[in-house]
Amino acid sequence: MTEDTRSRPVVAEAIAQEGVQTAEKGVADRRPAILSLGEDVYPEGGWRAWCTVLGALLAQLCSYGYTVSFGVYQEYYTTDYLKNEPASAISWIGSVNAFLFEASGIVAGRLYDRGYFYHLVYGGCLMQSLSLFMLSLAKPDQYYQIFLAQGVASGISSGVLFIPTMAIASQYFFKRRALMMTLVSCGAALGSIVFPILLNNMLNGPNGGFGFATSVRASAAVVAGFLFIACCLMRTRAEYSEPATSSNYGKTTKRCFKDVAYMLGISGTMIFGVVMYYPIFYLQLDAVSHNIDSTFSFCSLVIMNASSFAGQLVAGFLAHPMGTLNVLIASMIGGSATIFGMMGLTMIPGVAVFAVVYGVFFGIFIAMWSPSMAALTPDHDELGVRMGMGCAGMAIGALVGTPISGALLGSSYAWWKPGLFNGAMGLVACALVIGMRLTTGRPHLRGLPSDS
Repeated sequence: MTEDTRSRPVVAEAIAQEGVQTAEKGVADRRPAILSLGEDVYPEGGWRAWCTVLGALLAQLCSYGYTVSFGVYQEYYTTDYLKNEPASAISWIGSVNAFLFEASGIVAGRLYDRGYFYHLVYGGCLMQSLSLFMLSLAKPDQYYQIFLAQGVASGISSGVLFIPTMAIASQYFFKRRALMMTLVSCGAALGSIVFPILLNNMLNGPNGGFGFATSVRASAAVVAGFLFIACCLMRTRAEYSEPATSSNYGKTTKRCFKDVAYMLGISGTMIFGVVMYYPIFYLQLDAVSHNIDSTFSFCSLVIMNASSFAGQLVAGFLAHPMGTLNVLIASMIGGSATIFGMMGLTMIPGVAVFAVVYGVFFGIFIAMWSPSMAALTPDHDELGVRMGMGCAGMAIGALVGTPISGALLGSSYAWWKPGLFNGAMGLVACALVIGMRLTTGRPHLRGLPSDS
């Protein structure tokens, strides 16, 4: 048995203490001792580590970054390609994509813990590329073709890529783990800027654009190229190549359900999953339906996603002084309050301000979700399973959220109805995560050893 392998239980114990202490405020800081241990085990940098982070960023760009670009498709399908379908039916394409993206995490997380990183990444990259090329073959008014290619296939492949590429940075970094995971998540924000610009300019360009097939095929080629580079860059550490010793799924799941703070956290983020995609999927359609300048309407989603990128960068620097859980809660409160403002968007300044403000809060939430799951995880060997369960919870919310919003919106475009519904649901989610924060300082509620 190698020295690195023998050190795994010690590392797990150190990470358990780090998770509890990061989540708590006002508890005696034992971080120096933990970090001195971590420095002996984690490289905290190096060529291989940074290449892996870059590869993970590119994978996030092409998976979740493409998922949150669905607002372009929502508007194009509603007004052109699937114009005979109601908005709620079209929303099912995006919501099923988001649902499968999140739900796939519960399987991908377990497989990641068992050492199947390369199987997940190579399979996910291949399937994501093929699904988008298949989408380019879909014909007008053929709902089922688009649903299967974009809603089902792309959703599964994106979800298979998410957790392995998000968690891989934690194998190389200990002191800067939250910052590195935030940096990886910025790939999704970059993708949500790149793909809306590409698709809007090709679908809605002069003289009718380049057409659906050519536009989607171009985006698929970009995705395939970036994913190929990502596969070449990402590498696991040797001591993580074997299945984790504590990856008993049944016991891990039982511990999760007994952890009150963790259960409150994933319940809150599940409900927030109902509301968080509403502005992303509907802002561009909202602007178009109010006869706002078409050029600006097509840019509204880009503005929101660019602000999301800025929010993710800011989040990485706020996490250490404020605590990851505190930053996560603040982003959810701000995002929920901002959604109420979507009920009155009728002019360019209002749309611009909303896009910027909500984009920042959304970006902070996305950046802080994974580090928050890590902060609530006592044992690093359970990180994949716990992140997978959290993804599954958000999947349920994402599945029902935007179709409900589409049904409330109706053919008359009554924007106040989905705005009120989503804002209220967001506040319920905030109440639950505040409860999570209040229980993190009570180890007896979490199945953890007491500090006393």
